[in-house]
Amino acid sequence: MTDKTTAADRGYRRIATEEAFAPSELFDIYRKILAGPNPDPGFVSLMGFYMSSDSARAKHIIEYLQDLDAKRIAHMDEAGIDHQVIALTSPGVQIMDADLAVSFARTANDQLADAVRKHPTRLSGMIAVAPQNPAEAAKEIQRGLGLGLKGVIVNSHTHGEYLSDPKFWEIFEAAEAHDTPIYLHPNTPPRNMIQPFLECGLDGAIYGFGVETGMHALRIMTAGVFDRFPKLQMIIGHMGEALPFWSYRLDYMHRATVLSDRYPSMRPVKRKISEYLSDNFYITNSGVASEAAIKFTQNLIGVDRVMYAMDYPYQHAIEEVAILDAMDMPAQDKKRFFQTNAEEAFRLTT
Repeated sequence: MTDKTTAADRGYRRIATEEAFAPSELFDIYRKILAGPNPDPGFVSLMGFYMSSDSARAKHIIEYLQDLDAKRIAHMDEAGIDHQVIALTSPGVQIMDADLAVSFARTANDQLADAVRKHPTRLSGMIAVAPQNPAEAAKEIQRGLGLGLKGVIVNSHTHGEYLSDPKFWEIFEAAEAHDTPIYLHPNTPPRNMIQPFLECGLDGAIYGFGVETGMHALRIMTAGVFDRFPKLQMIIGHMGEALPFWSYRLDYMHRATVLSDRYPSMRPVKRKISEYLSDNFYITNSGVASEAAIKFTQNLIGVDRVMYAMDYPYQHAIEEVAILDAMDMPAQDKKRFFQTNAEEAFRLTT
């Protein structure tokens, strides 16, 4: 059933902030990678499945990832989504060789910027970058902002490497300098981590995504990234990949581990994990239509730090919109959740 309410009726616009797309050319590149020698097992499990399965879910995802026009807008209208903030789907260009990744990031950004220009009141887009070449990634952030895109998408690890390594910090420097957030989106666990997940079917969005991406965010915090770039803002989805719910123990055990001098890689940082979460992260609920989880996270990091996402087209559940509309929450907090936090985080003028 199509949502008939208007933003004026509700008192807020619904802005969905973790919505995916994929140029059709991306799948041609993916097919070549899958057909090559020893492809990454997580990539095989993720895109290898979606691109070959006859299941209704897989067909839906592949079809609607490629649409940035009428079909997408119709789904938004059906669900009552006023605006989408769109990013290149995982793993994006991060599964490619460096030169191709740099080139195709530009192609994807150009296509997304064209769609945003066509539907300026309905769509915004994030900048895809190739961490394989941090200097070019930094340049692409500047170029993407010039195209009218907002924020940066990084689909977690790149060939098993993490942004906590200082060789990638030119990307953080550029994002902080341009006052634009980095959305740390899930990827499947890397080759040296994935086997126990694959054995029981837990490598994807059900669990493996959250474990891998939550670890990535923790690596960034414990490596001192926010001490070096204190104004940098990042976004993590799926209710913070469980980090808010573990924050007390993360604070306690991080301090204990540093004091015990157990690992050369874990040195003191200036603040607690929970403080970095509160000051340097926005968290979206993408795929988690849970009032209790949303309220807990608002209480932990602030009502100005938690915002709405649907996770389209991977999760297109219209009934979840009504569930979240019905949350028992002060009107000003609900407006922040659905609208104004996204406007502030992404510098939207929707």
